Amino acid sequence: MGELMRIQNGSYQPTDGNLSNSSFEGAHFQFLAANIVNESTNATIFPAYNITYVQGVPIGFIGIALKDTPYIVTASKVKGFRFLDEATTINEQVKKLKSMGVKTIVVIIHDGGSQEGLYNESLNMSGPILDVINATDDEVDVFITGHTHQAYNAVIDGRLVTEAGSAGNLLTDIDLVISNETCDVIEERSRNIIVSRDITEDSGISELIEEYKSQVAPLADRVICNITENITNTASDSGESALGDVVADAQLYATSNLSNGGAVIAFMNPGGIRTDLVYDQISGGELQGQVTYGEAFSVQPFGNDLVTMTLNGTQIDALLEQQFDNPSLGSKRILQVSKGFSYTWNERAPTGEKVDISSIKINGTSIDPSSPYRVTMNGFLADGGDNFSVMKEGTDRW
Repeated sequence: MGELMRIQNGSYQPTDGNLSNSSFEGAHFQFLAANIVNESTNATIFPAYNITYVQGVPIGFIGIALKDTPYIVTASKVKGFRFLDEATTINEQVKKLKSMGVKTIVVIIHDGGSQEGLYNESLNMSGPILDVINATDDEVDVFITGHTHQAYNAVIDGRLVTEAGSAGNLLTDIDLVISNETCDVIEERSRNIIVSRDITEDSGISELIEEYKSQVAPLADRVICNITENITNTASDSGESALGDVVADAQLYATSNLSNGGAVIAFMNPGGIRTDLVYDQISGGELQGQVTYGEAFSVQPFGNDLVTMTLNGTQIDALLEQQFDNPSLGSKRILQVSKGFSYTWNERAPTGEKVDISSIKINGTSIDPSSPYRVTMNGFLADGGDNFSVMKEGTDRW
């Protein structure tokens, strides 16, 4: 939360050594967060809504964070904050806005869904955003959604619902025709637009980027290893990927010595691996097959620490069961594992019984349900991230 406040209000980044020799001014717009409450003050961390007047007509914007945020970020980073239910919070804020005469209301929410059509379609829409929309006051006219990194342009329950993919590949253009008499929407339309590269660069932004690139180049361009082929995050049918294996193996290597934790297993959450290591990628003047620090950092750009803890065999089995119906019924998050650790799983088996504990082995030896084992993972997983709550039971943390 401290970093979020810094981005809103400005100041130096404490860990960047003030590379630019200038203070960050902060965002030039107000963040909104109707459902994030500081438990010590019982107040929202940012305003719940903003009212903007367009030709004298008030338009209300409500900002909503994902209620499940504590389960997908490092728990310690959001300690002391409550994340309230999205739909309930929206309805509370809509009631306030309506009492002030606001009849055009837009919800900006970090939750979303998915669909099977093209980027301007809404074929077979699904996902948690549907429940949120259907549970909210009809006075909400537009839902601008996110989180799922999908692209859609939909009308659900009579409301406009959009999402513009991820990584700036799309922009959503929303047009509302509002009555000057009733202050309510009488016509609405939207479209997702592909972002092309045929635009004039902003000189100020280009200068800022070049300044930072030149200052980080000695670190980012440093060659740290060599590869002989692509190492990708593409998962096999079992959920294992080559890059996931490499990351888990590296974690085990760093912590297997008794003086560094004495780990015998390492786990990596698949969502924490963000890109591939590419054999012919040349990012800083290195030779083909050489991997730079910058390229490796792009794989895991989170600054997580490694944590080694003790789990017994039964807990390890329970941890593996938490891969399934995660984050929702029928889906799965398969942990990437280090060399020497193996098990089998049966997708057709009932929930909670998909992994046979007798199949779980370390270097070919079956684990003992009651014996302790030293296990390494990143700090995000150690705090129960991605719904792996068993990790929070670990003892003797290193």
